[in-house]
Amino acid sequence: MALRFLGTTSEHGNCPTLYEIEETGDLVIQGYLLTDPKHLAQLRDVKESEAFVVVPRELLTRYAPKE
Repeated sequence: MALRFLGTTSEHGNCPTLYEIEETGDLVIQGYLLTDPKHLAQLRDVKESEAFVVVPRELLTRYAPKE
């Protein structure tokens, strides 16, 4: 499956960055791992295969598909 780069709000190749899986339209988000134990404890229905990243709101409002 091909990833399409949608945009980034960072400079010099750092994250966060937003991509789209072209075949499905699903989004892939590159960001810093959420590591705060207080925040992690509040997540629901977490599967072992899941990870959580912190994403600045600006990244999504600027680059996420509107449709």
